[in-house]
Amino acid sequence: MPPRRRQSRRPLLVVDAPSLLFRAFYALPRSIKGAEGHPVNALLGSVNIMLNEISRHDPRAVVMAFGQDAADYRVELFADYHADREPMEDDIGRQFEEAPDLYAAFGWESFSVPGLEADDVLGSYAVAEQDAGGSVLILTGDRDMFQCVGDGCTVLYLRTGGKGAEVVDEAGVRKRYGVPPALVPDLIALRGDPSDGIPGGRGIGDKTAADLLTRHGSLEGAIAGWAGESPRVRAALHGQAEELRDFKEVATLRQVPVKLPPDRPTDLDAGAAAARELGMNRLAERLEGQLRG
Repeated sequence: MPPRRRQSRRPLLVVDAPSLLFRAFYALPRSIKGAEGHPVNALLGSVNIMLNEISRHDPRAVVMAFGQDAADYRVELFADYHADREPMEDDIGRQFEEAPDLYAAFGWESFSVPGLEADDVLGSYAVAEQDAGGSVLILTGDRDMFQCVGDGCTVLYLRTGGKGAEVVDEAGVRKRYGVPPALVPDLIALRGDPSDGIPGGRGIGDKTAADLLTRHGSLEGAIAGWAGESPRVRAALHGQAEELRDFKEVATLRQVPVKLPPDRPTDLDAGAAAARELGMNRLAERLEGQLRG
């Protein structure tokens, strides 16, 4: 095995671009329009969030992760995965298409893998950067990413308001869920995840799921110890065992090879020019003001 190479002491920032764009789209009015008369609220809001987090955390480089709405392997495992989600509206779909070029102007690299979701890409970069001796920040509004948290990886959890993302470390995951980050997929399998359409075990909620994992150590341990549980929990663990295993696999990130970016600062000059070209003149003026100051 080749020796681990040390990266910059500054963290790599990997960003859930779809989560960021959707959050900005619904937080800002569609009346914010660009040069061609189309809404640019998602673009503007996402850049503002990015600039704030970059200012707070000074990353060595930025990767914007994109992907499918539903990964192929997840739909194959569970046909109802994301089944209730509405199709993307034209007003945000157009901004999704424009986002990579705008982000590139700032020096933020965009990356996706056919068949996978952005969260799989995020997890792959997190593993690769830590294997290279670096540390990672994951900016996302998806709590599934808490499974990546550890000594070298922290989640910046997007929240409403202007307070910036919440920093979630391993202690934060345990406080939220009562289990360590590595057991987040097991927890999701047991309690379900309505946002993804995963029903979980019938009659098993958050507290019961965390208690089962605390006592048995894993989903497999809980399934193996089904006979010692209450009738309701026995029925879920024994009768839904294969379903629960599939739910865990749906919740577990897939790793793919990724190429780590070199250290690269955010380019406010080029970003301002790109913003002005899209008709986001106030953003451009603010960035130009920062450069003059």
